[in-house]
Amino acid sequence: MIRAKLLLSILGFVGLVSAMTAPAGVCADADTSSKPNIIFILADDYGIPGVGCYGGAYKTPNLDALAAGGVRFERCFAAPLCAPSRALCMFGRYAFRTGVLDNGCGAAAKPDKEVCIAKTLKQAGYATAMTGKWSQLSYLETAEDGRAWGWDEFLRWDKSKGERYWKPALNKNGQPVPVTDTSYAPDLQNEFVVDFIKRHRDGPFFVYYPTPLIHGPILRTPDSKEGSAQKAKGKGKGDSPFYADNIAYLDKIVGKLVAALDEMNLREKTLIVFTGDNGSVPVGTINGRPVDGRKSQVNEGGSRVALIANWKGTAPAGRVLKDLVGLSDFYATFAELAGAKLPEGVTMDSQSFAPQLRGEKGTPREWIYVQLGAKWYARNDGWKLTESGQFFDMSDAPFAQKPVAADTQTPEAKAAREQLQGVLDKLNPAGGATKTRKKTDGEKKGKKKERKKAKKQAATT
Repeated sequence: MIRAKLLLSILGFVGLVSAMTAPAGVCADADTSSKPNIIFILADDYGIPGVGCYGGAYKTPNLDALAAGGVRFERCFAAPLCAPSRALCMFGRYAFRTGVLDNGCGAAAKPDKEVCIAKTLKQAGYATAMTGKWSQLSYLETAEDGRAWGWDEFLRWDKSKGERYWKPALNKNGQPVPVTDTSYAPDLQNEFVVDFIKRHRDGPFFVYYPTPLIHGPILRTPDSKEGSAQKAKGKGKGDSPFYADNIAYLDKIVGKLVAALDEMNLREKTLIVFTGDNGSVPVGTINGRPVDGRKSQVNEGGSRVALIANWKGTAPAGRVLKDLVGLSDFYATFAELAGAKLPEGVTMDSQSFAPQLRGEKGTPREWIYVQLGAKWYARNDGWKLTESGQFFDMSDAPFAQKPVAADTQTPEAKAAREQLQGVLDKLNPAGGATKTRKKTDGEKKGKKKERKKAKKQAATT
């Protein structure tokens, strides 16, 4: 009896020490041994025409290899612009709930109002880091801001202070980063990610990696050849001479990250997810056919993006799915894999596709919802209904949407219209936030200045 009491006392003391030494914000008794590391890469202004394995005209060997060794979703939908898409990823809630309806509306989402996915995963035992573009959201200037969102560490481009690529303006945990004329942001951010992983290789860790590539200005990369401009045929009007170079460099940094994980023997323990925040800027092609639309347009080309998930040894290699997925769904997926609880007291719009990553059927979405400002639509497997009642046959998507007359009574069209109208009625976007911030004259001039600068540099390189 005395020995038993002594043993219990010792075990209790060990437990107390463990609790006292557990990292701040981490549940001391959380079982993290079976939880995967998660790396979430979000490319900027990168629709499906830019990805080789989707039938795009560009070569992306590293992304193609991730897809060949994992799961590729053919129908993933973002918002048609940066800010709304990033809010979907981080908060798992539709724009009319968060207020992030358009670019310039990021400040509507505050740390005391929205629960960032980083905070949810941190409470499940994850070390968390963010590097890249956060400027379309807000409230990330200091280390305290980072902790409020759930980030242990961050290295972000400070849009208000300078450039995004060469000699970039970077903020690391609230402090400016010394740079030179030869400093290239994508390289510095990649080094930050690899260093963070090395320091947390015992895991689990979550890295949100919203790379600036391939958003404009489209400038030369470290690999661009002096005096030459690379431009391939059939890749869309309006391409910068260095557009192909930027896609190649995006693919390269993904490959460097994968190589670092291989070197640290972390591939089997790490889920890598790659997607884009909206459609491409130039109208691109898939297998030679132009897609319907581009960035900022509320159609297939504006919001359809790549989704590649690679989890060596767990996700079945070469699996291609037509399941409908929205950017809000990353939240529930990562939370399920982490064994984390979803936020309480708010309406979540996120649906997990974690089973599909394990090779199971899962419960795919019956519809997805896309919004930009006061325009929105619901879309199912083959049909689309907008806020104004426009109804489309999507059987030829992403190349065309065919208008369907309101009085069409075919059984398939009638059933789809009724289903999608029911979805919109239940969501009631008009009952939430619907007003967007108008761009100032200064912002409009800034965009023109940015385009002129890119053209001038391209012409003189």
